[in-house]
Amino acid sequence: MPHTKLKAQEVAMLRTEIEMLMDERQSLLKTMGAAAFFVANLDYSVLPDEACEAARMLSNTLNSMPEETLREALEKVENELTIGE
Repeated sequence: MPHTKLKAQEVAMLRTEIEMLMDERQSLLKTMGAAAFFVANLDYSVLPDEACEAARMLSNTLNSMPEETLREALEKVENELTIGE
């Protein structure tokens, strides 16, 4: 019986951890989508050189993400972006 109780506790802990990771993933996707939208709408001609370099770094990081993940990230913020227009 104690073994069964221990297994149930382990399963509950794993479930909690997975839920936390999924929440964190959703937050990261939303951040990534907002960053992609931000970079896509930057006017590099008016930015200081330091800001351009940071924007390039952000852009390169976003471009290194799998296409499916980036698409999902943009979908996460799509509704908020159209509401704000």
